[in-house]
Amino acid sequence: MKEYPFFLAQLNTFGYVIIYVSILYIRYNAGIVTDDMMALPKFRFVVIGLLEALGVVAGMSSGAMLPGPAIPVLNQTFLLWQLAFSTLILGRRYSLNKIAGCLLVAVGVVIAVASGSDSGQMLSGIGVMWPLLMVASSAFQAGASILKESVFIDATKRLKGRLLDIFVVNSFGSGFQALFVLLFLPLLSNLKGIPFSQLHLYIKSGAGCFFNIGANTTGCDGAPLLPVLYIITNIAFNISLLNLVKISSAVVSSLAVLLSVPLSIYILALPLPYLPEGVTLSPYFLWGSVVLVMGLVLYNIPNMSKSKSL
Repeated sequence: MKEYPFFLAQLNTFGYVIIYVSILYIRYNAGIVTDDMMALPKFRFVVIGLLEALGVVAGMSSGAMLPGPAIPVLNQTFLLWQLAFSTLILGRRYSLNKIAGCLLVAVGVVIAVASGSDSGQMLSGIGVMWPLLMVASSAFQAGASILKESVFIDATKRLKGRLLDIFVVNSFGSGFQALFVLLFLPLLSNLKGIPFSQLHLYIKSGAGCFFNIGANTTGCDGAPLLPVLYIITNIAFNISLLNLVKISSAVVSSLAVLLSVPLSIYILALPLPYLPEGVTLSPYFLWGSVVLVMGLVLYNIPNMSKSKSL
């Protein structure tokens, strides 16, 4: 669905809304979510939704143009943005180990996607705009995550020490995200050269590509199975992380994400079905990935040491 990233982004976004709101409804009826939680000010949720919508749109647009293995590497700049926004917005201070880990992540990204001769670069011939757009996507997502953290901090005061249910934040954030993705469609379609008057034709064509029906289905091989699996896997991954945080700790959740980085890089380089050619991983990309993972490990060492002492 290379020609329909915004259509896929919308489906993905509304998938989040349906799942999170359904869980929120169940938890509200069970008394886990209270009226006080539902009555929290919504302005931050609006900003969170806007940032996440920008992140989805930027990520979908750039992801359609980038080699698969480069995507998880560029997404690791999320850690750098999160560190910066946490310092600026929440006034947090980080240990030298965390800062050094973030610097290693940055070095790993640079080595992986920008080193070596032009023929050996993973992004050779791609242009600078798409990698920068993917990095911007990570910045938007990181900003949204820090705002979510600020919501939890503020809610603890408003709810007199009670913890805010995580599905309240995700449901309202995803709801506003879906709204903004919908509002962005006319602008984005014009940027893609699609007049607003023909937007309904784009949506119709996107739906045809998604279900792999109609005459013009070039580039839609594997639909609807592959895009449906993408949406389901994306939602299941995020819900699993939320559940992992709930039943264990954020450290275990971080380690799970850490493990997914080298795995996703390797898997996306294989000659998979519908990706028959695969991608050749240059030595620069491999060394950059190793440095990146070392940075992520170093970033998590203080947390792991702290958890062992508790």
